[in-house]
Formats: sequence, C-alpha cells, structure tokens
Amino acid sequence: MSTAIAPSPSQTGAEILERILSARSNLIALEGGEDLGLIGQLRSLVRRSGQAVYLWTPDIGLGNLREEHIGLPGSQRLNIALRYMQQSNHFGVYLLQRLPLPLAMADATLLRQMARATTGHVRRVVLLDPPESVITSFNDVLARLSCHPKPAQRPRLRDGKWQLA
Repeated sequence: MSTAIAPSPSQTGAEILERILSARSNLIALEGGEDLGLIGQLRSLVRRSGQAVYLWTPDIGLGNLREEHIGLPGSQRLNIALRYMQQSNHFGVYLLQRLPLPLAMADATLLRQMARATTGHVRRVVLLDPPESVITSFNDVLARLSCHPKPAQRPRLRDGKWQLA
C-alpha cells in the first residue's frame, strides 16, 4: 500500500515561485494565494534563499518580503510603487495585494508598460487574487496562474479506448 506524501508548504511556495518566473508574461494574475497562505510560505522561502521578492499592500507600501514591517517610504500609493518597480534595474518579483479599485488610468498604463517591457533582467509583477474585472482589462498582456492543484483526471472509456477526460 503506497501513500502519497503531501508537499511541505515551502515546496508549494517554491513551486509557485518557479511557475511565476517561467510565466510567459511579466504581468501575472495569481489566483488562490490567500487560500494557501502564500505570503507566509514565500516569506520563509526568501529568508533562506535571499531572492528578491517584494510585497505591496496599501497599508505598508512596497517592502522586501524578508522584512515584514519595513517598507519603501511613501509607497503606499500604488503609482509610486509601480514607478519604483519600473525604474529598478535588478531582478525582482513584485507581489501586489489588495489593489485599489477602480484602478487609476495612470496605474493601469504603468502596469501595461511593465507587462510589455523587454529588459535583460527578470521582473515579474504578480497581482494576488485580483477581481475578474482587473483580469479582463489586462487579458491581452496577462498570464493567469492558479495556486490550486488541478484535479486529478480519471481515464474514461470512449469508443473502446481509455482517454483522459
């Protein structure tokens, strides 16, 4: 009898970070992060690995995920944080949580510019659990990822052949 071993939270966070880094777009909508406690998982991961992962919230602003309570001064406004991200010349994954809605036109323009940027360094802007209205407005430049595992597909017998449904 074999038993499946559930992945540890850090493996789940590491897998999601890998999927973010290999996404086809610089702008990513990540669904289900709140359900898994993704921020906590990524925080412990970056503390060990030293990777440059940042979190923006309207309360604290933009800060390195390793440092919980230290933010970039004045970055509580989204446009200031987006300009900082856009001007950065370094690798970075920027998680945006609880976007102010409706998005200001200037903020939407900055997000589109960063989505289309072709710099030599990796820069990913990740919208955490964005509402469907945000996803549809950026659908042409956005990659969608989910934190939820795909349900296992059961083979079905069709026309005398076993196929995945």
